[in-house]
Amino acid sequence: MTNTTRGFIGGLEILPPLDVEEERALYPIIQEGRRASVTLATNDEVDSSRRRQLLRARQEGQEAESLLLRATFGLVRARVLERGYHFYNEDLEAAGVEGLINALQRFDPAKGNRFATYANYWIVKLVNQTVQQQAGLSDAEMRLILKFQRAERSHVNRLTKREVAQELGISQVKAQEIMQLSRELQSRRFASAELEDVADPRSSGDINEAPTWVIDELRRLTGEDFDAFWQYTFKTMAIEEIARSYGISRQGMSKRIERSRRAVKESPEADRLQRWFDQQ
Repeated sequence: MTNTTRGFIGGLEILPPLDVEEERALYPIIQEGRRASVTLATNDEVDSSRRRQLLRARQEGQEAESLLLRATFGLVRARVLERGYHFYNEDLEAAGVEGLINALQRFDPAKGNRFATYANYWIVKLVNQTVQQQAGLSDAEMRLILKFQRAERSHVNRLTKREVAQELGISQVKAQEIMQLSRELQSRRFASAELEDVADPRSSGDINEAPTWVIDELRRLTGEDFDAFWQYTFKTMAIEEIARSYGISRQGMSKRIERSRRAVKESPEADRLQRWFDQQ
C-alpha cells in the first residue's frame, strides 16, 4: 500500500484501499485484540506479565482497526458525493463513518468477504437516514423514493405516473406525490464534476442479508472472483480500486468480471438470480 492520501474525514487521513492480502493480514490482529479486550474487562486476576501482553494485543488490534477504517474512508466519501445534496457534507460523512464503525463491529472475516463489500450496506443506510432526517421525510416516504429512483435507473425512458404506480404498488395519486418528493430531493443536489467519476450504486447490497442460495450460487459460478463481482455489481468500489486490490490491471479485472457475468447469465439459475437482483 502506498503512503499517498486522498483528503481527510473528521481530521483523519483517507488512505488508499488495502489489497486483499494486506486486509486479510489485519483480521487475526483485530480478533486477537478483541479477545484481549474482553479478557482485560472480565478477568481481574491476570498477572502483570500477562496483563502487559494483553494490553499490547489490544493496542495492536485497535491500530489495525483504525488502519482498516481509514483505508475504507474513500468509500464513505464516494457514497456522500453520489448523493451530493446541499446538506452539510460533514454531517453525511459523519453518518457514513458511523455506518463504517457499525460494519466493523459486526463484520465476520471468517465468512470470506472483503470488508468494503460488507461495509457498503451500513454506510449507505446511515447516510440515507441522515438525508431523510434533514429532508423531513417519513420512513415510508423514503422507502418509496428510493424504490422509485431504483426503478428510474433500470428504465431507459422516463417513467409515467401510471408506470410508477405499477412499479411501487401504489395509487397514481400517491405515485405523483412520490415523484414530486423525489424531484424536490434531487433539487437539493449541487453540481460537481466529481460526481461524474462516481458510479451510481444499484443498491446497498448487504451481503449478510442476501439469501444463502444467492451467495452459494454466485460463489459456485464466480469462484475466486466472487468479491470482485459483488463489488462491481453493487458498486462498492470503483473497478480501478478493485483491480488494485487484486494486484492486476483494470483491463484484466474487467475481463474477469465479464467472465463472471457470462457465467451468471448462462447459469440454469439465471432467471431466478436476475429476479433477485431486480428487487434490490
